[in-house]
Amino acid sequence: MDFVLYNAPQSTCSQRVRYMLHAKGLAFEEKKLDLFSGDQLKPDYLAINPNGVVPALVHDGRPVIDSAVILEYLEDIFPDIATMRPVDPMGAAQVRAMMRFIDEVPTPAIRIPSYNRAFLPHFQAMSDQEFQALCDSKPLRREFLMRMGRTGFPQADMDEALGRLRRGVERLDRWIDESGGPWTMGKALSLADIAVMPVVVRMDDINLGHLWDGLPRVQSWLEYIRETAPFRPTYYHGALLTEKYPHLADLKKQRAKAI
Repeated sequence: MDFVLYNAPQSTCSQRVRYMLHAKGLAFEEKKLDLFSGDQLKPDYLAINPNGVVPALVHDGRPVIDSAVILEYLEDIFPDIATMRPVDPMGAAQVRAMMRFIDEVPTPAIRIPSYNRAFLPHFQAMSDQEFQALCDSKPLRREFLMRMGRTGFPQADMDEALGRLRRGVERLDRWIDESGGPWTMGKALSLADIAVMPVVVRMDDINLGHLWDGLPRVQSWLEYIRETAPFRPTYYHGALLTEKYPHLADLKKQRAKAI
């Protein structure tokens, strides 16, 4: 079988799919798109993914888009390799409900501090006309960028995002507690763990780890997933924002010293 993954190193949704492919032991060709150069908006990529976002997985010449859909697709075609979803319908429904919560609450929330703390200078360097043209070219993210503007998201939006992220890690903590851990569904890693992984890793990377203060199960979960075999090839050098933006790395070091 032939897999081609169109993705970006720092894209949280791309990181989900890279992890899943490595966990299943599937060989794939990786095509890295430069999102700030607009690779995801070029006609050849829009023919694969008309939403103009990453990732997209092409399997034997046919595209599968949306990271959560891709995770389910890979589980559907390789259910017996590194099984990530319970076989019984009730267990499968439970994992899908977790994934729905993850994609409704913490996943969109992490974009706001990510843009304000890391990506904003890319947009501040543009003229008003260039920025408007960029917004208008985004099939899925136009309103998101318009709300951000060239000055960043306002504090009210940041506060709302941080509140949603806190609710996300509280729910993760509850899932781990109810399942007996160490994962969301108990002893076996599930699609829900893979779905939430990039959000928690990003939170830690951009100095939001304090949001799970008082939730030691979440910190243990993060340490456990970092020790899994697929983690290192998923988070190759350049996949973390602190590896690209020195000011974030400096802030993280300062916080570590203060703890």
